[in-house]
Parts: sequence; C-alpha cells; structure tokens
Amino acid sequence: MRKAEIKRETKETKISLFLELDGTGVSQINSGVGFLDHMLTLFAKHSRFDLRLNCTGDTQVDDHHSVEDIGICLGQAFREALGNKTGICRYGDCILPMDETLILSAADISGRGWYEADLELPTEKIGDFDTELIREFFTAFALNAGITLHIRKLCGINSHHIAEGAFKSVARSLRKAAAIDPEFADDISSTKGILA
Repeated sequence: MRKAEIKRETKETKISLFLELDGTGVSQINSGVGFLDHMLTLFAKHSRFDLRLNCTGDTQVDDHHSVEDIGICLGQAFREALGNKTGICRYGDCILPMDETLILSAADISGRGWYEADLELPTEKIGDFDTELIREFFTAFALNAGITLHIRKLCGINSHHIAEGAFKSVARSLRKAAAIDPEFADDISSTKGILA
C-alpha cells in the first residue's frame, strides 16, 4: 500500500499526519484551524486518499504557522507515499464547478516543486480564516510534494466557494495523477527514466 506517516515538531507546531493514497477518502482532521479542517476533509473525500491529521500550533499568534506546516507535512507524506512513482499516470486535471464558481487545476508529479495560481479571493477573511493562507498552504504542499501545481479561478465571487472549489479540484487532479495506469504499471512516465 502507498502510505506514509510524517511527524514534525517545531517551536510553533507539533504535527502528526498519516496519508494513504489507495484509500476510500476517510479522514480524521484536527488542525486547530476550523476552516482548514473543512477543506482537508473535502480534500480527502474527493481525492479518495485516507488522511489523519493532528496539529497543535501557536494559533494564539495566528493560523499561519499551522497552515503552512500542515502543507509541508502533507506534501512530504504525498511524496513519500508515491515511492519511485512507477506506474503513476503522472498528470491530472479537473475543472470543478461550485455554484457561481468554476476552478481549474492541473498537476504534474514531476519531482520538481512549483506552484502557480490565479486564485483571487474577494474577501480577506472566511469567518476568522485569513484567505491569504490558502496560497501558503498550496505553496508549501507543492514544493514538498515535488509536484507542479496550477490553479485558476475561471469565475467566482464567493470566497468560501472559491476556496472549496480549489481544494476539491486539486484533490481530483491529484487522484488522477497518482493513480496507477494499468497499461504502464511497470513504467516510469518520463523519457528520463526517473521522476525527480
């Protein structure tokens, strides 16, 4: 089974995270950040990855450290669970509608981390969550996972819908990209012979 467990402890956060790529989308999320709990629950469901997360962070300061460090840990777990990436489809994309919002995401499990986005959110807050932290999360995730990740808002005016659409779209793109291609199950999807 393709799975990984990551533990990270700093002066700002203490995180334990378990990820299984060949799961059913079950999750137990306790990030200490309510909105991120909601987003990661959606992420697990739509990716069909099993995800368990517990984070104790310095949220009395703000949510930044917890959100970024969780992105780091999830990226590290994703990279570790993929192993040498034999047989994966490598590429995945999804255009996801959510009410007035339409989000496009595309992922390449290339071994090289990059995050590019055009994901303007019209409000600075969703509840008490700072919307600028969505970029911090996806940047940390993509760089540590070693994937190229693009997200584009094609339309949308509700910040909650835009954020939720992004997490769902990315989840479905990664589900496609990490899936084993039965026609090339013993092959690496690169002329280099390695995805690194």
